[in-house]
Amino acid sequence: MDLLDSQHADELATLLALSDGGSFAAAGRALQRHPSVLSKRLNALERRLGVRLVERTTRQLHLTHAGLQLVEKVREAMGLIAQAQTEAAEGAQQVRGRLRVSVPAAMGRRLLSGMLAEFALAHPQVTLEVEYADRLVDIVGERFDAAIRIGKLADSGLVATRLCGHRRIMAAAPSYLQQHGMPQAPADLAQHQCLGFTGLASYPEWQLTSRAGASHTVVVHSSLVSNDNEALLTAATLGAGILAGGDWLIQPCIDAGQLVRVLPQWQLNADAGIYLVRPSGRFSTAAMAAFRAWVVDWFAARARADEAPGVGQTLR
Repeated sequence: MDLLDSQHADELATLLALSDGGSFAAAGRALQRHPSVLSKRLNALERRLGVRLVERTTRQLHLTHAGLQLVEKVREAMGLIAQAQTEAAEGAQQVRGRLRVSVPAAMGRRLLSGMLAEFALAHPQVTLEVEYADRLVDIVGERFDAAIRIGKLADSGLVATRLCGHRRIMAAAPSYLQQHGMPQAPADLAQHQCLGFTGLASYPEWQLTSRAGASHTVVVHSSLVSNDNEALLTAATLGAGILAGGDWLIQPCIDAGQLVRVLPQWQLNADAGIYLVRPSGRFSTAAMAAFRAWVVDWFAARARADEAPGVGQTLR
């Protein structure tokens, strides 16, 4: 039985009106329906439930014990529905509630976890549930409110906000370069051990672009392939091969002397970006609006701190 069926709702509304008005005439005035229509609705309700709800006489009517119990329960249910609607409306205006967010695993741990914790501290009435995963989650089907994604976005019905560009650079350990030499041109990469990240959409091709605008595609080979960037970073620092990855991942190891930049005039997937994606821009809650503003501001501030252009440009 569908409790929200319109016919069933009309029948229950009739019972409530009879309880309030005490007669079919009064109930008809309240519901703007002819008393005969309400009589048919009540008969249908009693047949459907298999119980007498109202005792009728020529002058008056009285609710039976079953009728009184049903009226009480229906009023309780109506109160809960009204409360739920009020809470939903308030949720669109007040920064509170629950947000489910998906972020890339490695970037989430190394770059975004602090930002997410700061949002939670600033908005204690919001429960922020974060999934760290490199898989492409089904935002709508898995009921996520938002996701941060890296790369090129496929056409979809999702609402996307470009946060910044995503610069993939190449680097290798000094020990690897001492043994195998420094590549001088993109074509040289085909003769090297290039650690393979299977999460790269073009893998095993590395699509390179130079600062001068030249492009070159090379099919890389490696004895180590993984879907985990952090594992490949560890392998690169141990001299296992040349790694291509986000500068947010690789640059700290370059700064620490563990890795050396390879082909510094070139980068992978130059048109890739970092995006905040959401199921819809309509009827967004205040919590979602606050989270979007927080993420946009955080990426913009980071870009400014690194002396790079703001939102929509490249993150360092």
